[in-house]
Amino acid sequence: MEEKKYFSSRWGFILACVGSAVGMANVWGFPYRMGSMGGSAFLIAYLIFVTLFSIVGLSAEYAIGRRTRTGTLGSYEYAWSQRGLKKVGRFIGWIPLLGSFCIALGYSVIVAYCLKALVQTFTGTLMTVDTQSWFSSFAEVPYSVVPYHFIIIILVVLSLRVGPHGIEISNKILMPLFFILFCILAVRVFFLDGSSEGYSFMFRPEWDDLKNPEVWIYAMGQAFFSLSVTGSGMIVYGAYLPKGEDVVKSSMTTAVFDTLAAVVSSLVIIPACFAYSVDVGSGPGLLFVTLPEILQDVFMGRIFAIFLFAAVVFGGISSLQNMFEVVIESLLYRFPKVKRGPLLIGLVVLLFGISVNMEAIFIWGPWMDLISIYIIPIGALIGAITWFYILPKEELLDEINDNNSKKKYTKTWHRVGKFIYVPLAVVLCLIAIFKGISF
Repeated sequence: MEEKKYFSSRWGFILACVGSAVGMANVWGFPYRMGSMGGSAFLIAYLIFVTLFSIVGLSAEYAIGRRTRTGTLGSYEYAWSQRGLKKVGRFIGWIPLLGSFCIALGYSVIVAYCLKALVQTFTGTLMTVDTQSWFSSFAEVPYSVVPYHFIIIILVVLSLRVGPHGIEISNKILMPLFFILFCILAVRVFFLDGSSEGYSFMFRPEWDDLKNPEVWIYAMGQAFFSLSVTGSGMIVYGAYLPKGEDVVKSSMTTAVFDTLAAVVSSLVIIPACFAYSVDVGSGPGLLFVTLPEILQDVFMGRIFAIFLFAAVVFGGISSLQNMFEVVIESLLYRFPKVKRGPLLIGLVVLLFGISVNMEAIFIWGPWMDLISIYIIPIGALIGAITWFYILPKEELLDEINDNNSKKKYTKTWHRVGKFIYVPLAVVLCLIAIFKGISF
């Protein structure tokens, strides 16, 4: 089948980008941070940062991708070549690209866990066991989810075999299903006794908590990485965006749906935890231990557990699509004689061959922390500096303003990116590295 070079519609592009952004950062990361950082105070701070980052950071990544019609490696090479530093650009682009590949290794294991949970919910196994013992039986054992792991990688690769066309079609199915299933779950949780305390915690303003610097730091980190503004992933989707689309408007729409996904996930998880008096800040255990235990005690809990894990698998696959695609496109750019099909096969072998050795939580957990503390923040900072300090301002503004609307973005937009967004990226990177904080 002939590969389509572009997404066929703006909504196809938006859903693909939302699919990339929606993932574990929304499903357990956002509720966990919200639960441990003051509830509504965290939400207020998050909304401020996600608005800022979508308007300047995310739109800049879309714009540079569309400008160059290529992904990570080609975009950095192009930007730095404008300053006569093409060789620097050719080298530096590998850092954020490495982040995408490395995060995919651990992320594929987590999605394999979710697929295992989905299958064992279908069979009824998960609804009749001690969930902590069940989770430990495979999370603490190497090579424990190999079949599920392989299936996830094959599903992702099959959806990518025709490039953006496959990504668009799959996300037009996966993303609506993700939202529908989580909305159904949220309605069911609403009727649990005691759930009202969770809503109060989420939405009743606690202004004193806004004085806590940690609330702002973690909200900034959550917004930064929930939007996938990592100097790599969103560039490749921008490369598939047709000319004439308003990239800033598209970025804001992506942010709205990504935030809705995080809030809807929280409307399921936080009230349920309050209803059953369990800790909302339990990380992976929240999804694989706490929620299944709650659903065992709920009328039609098996059906709702199927909805939960199906939605999470959908979100995980759509995120992995982006992580895979950015690597594929960059390698095709660097090695143009290589065909997409053989490259996909090679990527399956390489990624599965490495990540299958990371299936125990004591391996992929520290690995994900290592990548998210060091590689990802450094790559995000490199991207921010490249777009707003290296790429000539006129080029970036020219691409930003290539839209069919009368709305034009001025030097003020660029100054916000240069003097607010980039310094915040510096702060976040330094906090992650020197404080060892994983966002």
